[in-house]
Amino acid sequence: MLLPIVSGGIAAALLTNGVSSTRTSVLQRRQIPPDECTAHLMIDDFASWAEGENSLQGATSDDATLNSTNTDGGTLSFVPNRQELSYVYEQFECIDAVELGYDSVSFTIKGPEAASVSLELQTKADCEATEYESFYYTVNDISGSPQTITVPLSSWTDANLNGLVGFVWFGFSAGMTGTDNQWQLDNFQLLCAGVEPPGEPPVDPPVPPPSPPPPPPAPPTSSTPRPTSTTARPTRTRATPGWPPYPTETDWPWPWDPWDRRVRDEKARAEEKAIAPRADCSIALIDDWASQSRLTFLYYNAMLKPTSDDGTMKSVVISNNKLTLTPQDTDSYFYSQFGCFDARAYGGISVRMTAPAGTKFEVQLSSSKDSSRCDGESTKDDVVTSSSLGWTFNGKEQLYSIPFSKFDGVDFSKFTMVIFSGLNKAVTLGPMAMYCGSTVAEYVAPPIKEPSEPTGTVPAPASTATAALVIDTFGNDETNALGQWHGTEDEGLQLTYKRNTLTLQTSDADLTWQTQIADTCRDLRAYDGAYLHIAYSGSNKFTVAMQQHNAKCDNDAQPYPETWDSLEAARYATDSDIYIPMNHFNIDRSKVIGVALKGFYSSTATVFSKIEIVAKVPSSFKVPVKLPSGTFVFGCKRPNSFAFAIDDGDPAFAQEVMRVIDAAGFKATFFTVGAPLLDPSTNLSAVYKAMEAKGHQIALHSYTHPALEGLGDEAAIDWEYTNDLRAVAQVFGQTQNTKYFRPPFGTEGARMRQRYAALVPDPYIVQWSVDIEDWLWAETSTPEKQIDAFKRDVAAGGSITVMHYLYNSTVSYLPQFIEIAKATGKQLMRVDQCMMDPDAPPLD
Repeated sequence: MLLPIVSGGIAAALLTNGVSSTRTSVLQRRQIPPDECTAHLMIDDFASWAEGENSLQGATSDDATLNSTNTDGGTLSFVPNRQELSYVYEQFECIDAVELGYDSVSFTIKGPEAASVSLELQTKADCEATEYESFYYTVNDISGSPQTITVPLSSWTDANLNGLVGFVWFGFSAGMTGTDNQWQLDNFQLLCAGVEPPGEPPVDPPVPPPSPPPPPPAPPTSSTPRPTSTTARPTRTRATPGWPPYPTETDWPWPWDPWDRRVRDEKARAEEKAIAPRADCSIALIDDWASQSRLTFLYYNAMLKPTSDDGTMKSVVISNNKLTLTPQDTDSYFYSQFGCFDARAYGGISVRMTAPAGTKFEVQLSSSKDSSRCDGESTKDDVVTSSSLGWTFNGKEQLYSIPFSKFDGVDFSKFTMVIFSGLNKAVTLGPMAMYCGSTVAEYVAPPIKEPSEPTGTVPAPASTATAALVIDTFGNDETNALGQWHGTEDEGLQLTYKRNTLTLQTSDADLTWQTQIADTCRDLRAYDGAYLHIAYSGSNKFTVAMQQHNAKCDNDAQPYPETWDSLEAARYATDSDIYIPMNHFNIDRSKVIGVALKGFYSSTATVFSKIEIVAKVPSSFKVPVKLPSGTFVFGCKRPNSFAFAIDDGDPAFAQEVMRVIDAAGFKATFFTVGAPLLDPSTNLSAVYKAMEAKGHQIALHSYTHPALEGLGDEAAIDWEYTNDLRAVAQVFGQTQNTKYFRPPFGTEGARMRQRYAALVPDPYIVQWSVDIEDWLWAETSTPEKQIDAFKRDVAAGGSITVMHYLYNSTVSYLPQFIEIAKATGKQLMRVDQCMMDPDAPPLD
């Protein structure tokens, strides 16, 4: 699962093009001492914070990302607006710290007890270079009192210290209580090697009682922080010649750009962009309605900006690059945001629509009201009715335009949002985009192409099996022809047993019907040359799986089943029969439990009349090529191993999760969703880079988190995979190991496995055998039941977890989960290590 990130995305998007400085020229800079240091070099004592200058006459600012800033008493005090958005930067003339003899930085800080803060170091290859790189470091366990922290420059692993040009504080976390978020910064300086470092600041004296006379201030306390280096793979940024370099928007890794804000104000940029429509202007896609889950689970449009109906619509349905909005009433609305988009080169929004005659609604366009920066809390809005736009509807698809000229008062240099409201009837929208100039143009979604697969077949070979094994003739609703149980534990499957048939209908790919072959294990190797035969009518859009028991054939031990192989029924089907070679099921067929029908991706019913193993098939039947489907795992392969496999959650909890795991001294596996990874407002790219730098495994979890096997066609499944692989390559590089994949919601089937194996050779499809059940208990009045669930599955032998850092209770129980796992005597490690993957790093 994944936390839908809506407001965070809005805030960061509005910040991206904001400005906080009115300076239009580079400040004069203090001359850096040219000779080897003999004293510490003050970067900022925050005496000139209000003027935007530091002690080196470089720039410093928070770009209005902090609340309640003041410098009373010569100390910068503030409250971060939001952890993932707030920052303070320091820029200065290039310093060769090696040549001049500076070996550390020091600063006085006060923050919430047990909080953390990260510090980015920006360096160039040398002081003549025009490019810089960023490196990251995190200080944990802030004491809650004023303290002086010294960080050796060598802590920024691999950073070049011959060209320091800036620092950025970010990631100001909440402390132990979760409510205290007051911070102070002072005396930020480069320390000269061999010179006595600065001492600790005095602790604030206690408030004296009325009498007796107040006691003297308490002596200074010494605090030794336990900083943990979180250096991440550096992000190289192109720069223009001169001082300082200006990163491009696409290269800048954070949702802010202090370099650009410092030297170019809004007026200057407006003059640059308002000369004429840009020659390079191209249609700007807002949404192509490519994914239901992107829209209604992650609440993203194609720009990865917030979009939603906020639950006001009766239904919001995507199909074939079209969105159908069915209103609950005229209070229903739907919006799509753009962050803070400069749309002055554009003339309007184009969108194809289909709506019945008499349809009416309103269109609202909004922009930021703030003249100096984008502010989502304060907007300029104008509303125009569909009738005023000259729109009429007749039930046929037509191209419509929303001309910007019709909307008075909207500042299209800070365009933020379009809203459709007051709909009196259902409306279907095609792709929505901004067109250049005054000529209406539309975005046309590329045609959907089904992926190609091997189509070869071979004549069915004869079997050496001497007799058929009839498994199920559906004589009753409780047992099969072998006297074993058949049925489902899933709610939502519509089952009808009648006259030796089973009619099964569902639109949920996560539901399963099973028929058991044995109480525990049955050896079916005698049927290796035979065929599993299923007589049916109706839909063949489902998966047939053969299940394998665990090594001990123990129904009370985890995992149970240990694995199964899933094959696509339609590939092996005629109009009335499905014939699957037994040796196409890539499992240990000496430990078979049963057969499962699952992964239904059509709501059309299927009627089953027999399941059996037969020695012969019709002479006309051709056996399709067996498609690779990866290794499907629930538990570790390595003896006495245990893997914490953690799915995406709330970025605000990520630092605490890393801190707990670091303290426990083991490596974990994190499954990340691609779209939020690319959204700067989540800060997940930096979080996961830091995790990877610490030795944790980063694995894949789809692009928008849909139930993959339930998607209508393989093109939609491939869209998820290709975008996810592209996102991971963009963040971590082309060489990132992508073999490990966890299906969203655990929804598995033949198509999703086959398509991933077609794109990534020899993948591992990773499920779990320890379910913390955070999705069930975390937000109830009994969150401690998560501990009970963890203990239950660990006691049964489970060795791979599923959990999400979505909830405070789950994260707070993480130390207990770890202790319970360690108490088993098993070694904690990454999933690839516990699978004994030869490409995994060696164990510590």
